[in-house]
Amino acid sequence: MTSLSRRAFVTAATASLLVSCGGDPSGRDAGSGASPSARSTAKSVRALGRSVPVRLRIPAIGVDTTLMQLGLASDGSVQVPPIGAHDRAGWYRNSPTPGQTGPSVILGHVTVGSYGDGVFRRLGELRRGHRIAARLENGTTAGFTVTDVRTVAKADFPAEAVYGNVNRPELRLITCGGPRTGDGYRDNVIVFAALAPAPNAAGER
Repeated sequence: MTSLSRRAFVTAATASLLVSCGGDPSGRDAGSGASPSARSTAKSVRALGRSVPVRLRIPAIGVDTTLMQLGLASDGSVQVPPIGAHDRAGWYRNSPTPGQTGPSVILGHVTVGSYGDGVFRRLGELRRGHRIAARLENGTTAGFTVTDVRTVAKADFPAEAVYGNVNRPELRLITCGGPRTGDGYRDNVIVFAALAPAPNAAGER
């Protein structure tokens, strides 16, 4: 990650801890945190080179989505995918690409207003050991293994656990969760995953 991108990434993490994740055209929020123990028990793997992710597959919950690129909104928060009938997830382009050292961040909606369920509607069903596959622009696949899944109140969003530096390739999938409160959601759901060793990298099981 370039120094400019890193500054933008940190700014987004600290200045706007909640990101919209879609329940109506005005959007919703997302978030959560990974445990140090989960990080320390993962096998050491070789990081991949930078290549933009173009597709995300999570077989355990039926996700197969193309990925758009997301930047920063005018208020400094991370952009989210637009509300629409053909909902898809988005990779935050100021984060590492999947497989690079650091936390690569992908956002998706849990609901998309009158269109119904969002692409990450079942994200909270993931459990430790489930596989995630990110297809990259260079034709390779970065395969990840889920290490932690958390649902937290938006007011308690753990920015450091989500966006902070890590010394290995990791993935963060973020959406909304918990009960509806007015036109939004009370909580945030975040899946934490670590790059899997090469034999598991396809993530197709």
